Amino acid sequence: MATILKDTLEARFAALQAERARSWTAAQLEGNARQRQVLLDRFDPAALAQVGDILPPLAFEGVDGETLDIDALTVNGSALFIFFRFAGCPACNIALPYYAEALVPALRGRDIPLVALSPQTPERLTNIKRRHNLPFAVATDKDNRLARQIGIAFRPDDRPSPPPSGWIGEVTGTGTWELPQPAVLLVGLGRVV
Repeated sequence: MATILKDTLEARFAALQAERARSWTAAQLEGNARQRQVLLDRFDPAALAQVGDILPPLAFEGVDGETLDIDALTVNGSALFIFFRFAGCPACNIALPYYAEALVPALRGRDIPLVALSPQTPERLTNIKRRHNLPFAVATDKDNRLARQIGIAFRPDDRPSPPPSGWIGEVTGTGTWELPQPAVLLVGLGRVV
């Protein structure tokens, strides 16, 4: 049975951007646009994990206290990892529920587990899993280990020192500016990308 979605992810992100245009200052909009452009300008596909690369053995702490081991997740085939920033990220709160609607039914039919990874601490990630009743695992990629391994970790260019109250390291509980770029990674048996 096909899943019928109300609107596309692109339309949901466009609505978020329209809300930002209404509620953010010109400086905030310009800073956000500048950082997104920098990430696009610096994007180098050759620097990312490539098809056939073998990942190191890694495990992640899930928000429900479970340990999610790449080898165990891929014992029957592939697993899909979705990287997101943190539980309070507006775009992440749009994307993850969309993936629950759009991807989970087809992935379940193929016995492919989906795991959403963020560097944020598990106790802080619990909120996004519960808020959206996500039907897939949400876990911590502690210290961006896998994000670094596959080449998607970054630090925003604008990093005031000392950091202001509510800075990203405080929000995530990591004490660092580093975040993953939103990405999707399909891993097969033997941790092969």
